[in-house]
Amino acid sequence: MGRNIEIEFKNMVSKENFNKILHFFQVSEKKFITQKNHYFDTEDLSLGKRKSALRIREVNNGFELTFKKAVEVGVLEVNQSISFDQAQALLKEKTFPPGEVRDELLLMDISPASLDYKGLLQTDRAEIPFKHGQLMFDHSKYLGKEDFEVEFEVDEHYLSQGESDFYRLFHELNIPFIKADNKIKRFFDAKKEG
Repeated sequence: MGRNIEIEFKNMVSKENFNKILHFFQVSEKKFITQKNHYFDTEDLSLGKRKSALRIREVNNGFELTFKKAVEVGVLEVNQSISFDQAQALLKEKTFPPGEVRDELLLMDISPASLDYKGLLQTDRAEIPFKHGQLMFDHSKYLGKEDFEVEFEVDEHYLSQGESDFYRLFHELNIPFIKADNKIKRFFDAKKEG
């Protein structure tokens, strides 16, 4: 369980540039792990309208329930470990586990019972330390689409330095900067198109 402010910079890249940056940092295929992100929202997408999101992330047979909400600088993230049985109960029966995430939803006047499972986004991710943060290389697949993204996560003390380091990296590698929406927005945009 935990609450933290997530500050990250993102850049969408082509498959070719994704491979170029992996080669530059000597990141091998073995460094990638698969994450399955199961997304939820209400029928009228109340969470999305409030710049919030809810997911279960499944990694290495472990499950974490995460609520995210945009704040002044970055994103407030509330994480709660849940069991396989709790994950299945939420995915299949809409039975929401007790805890901090449920409390956050109730504070927003969103009934956990009103949440529906919306679908899966699977990401193969590799991470390495970089400057004052973590550099993440994400290859995501969802709703018949795939995309490639590089994220740089820093803490608030390195906000301006982190931004400068991130943009300089792409400039030095001659990789264009392409604005990246977060994964859940890309998923729901694809769902609308679908």
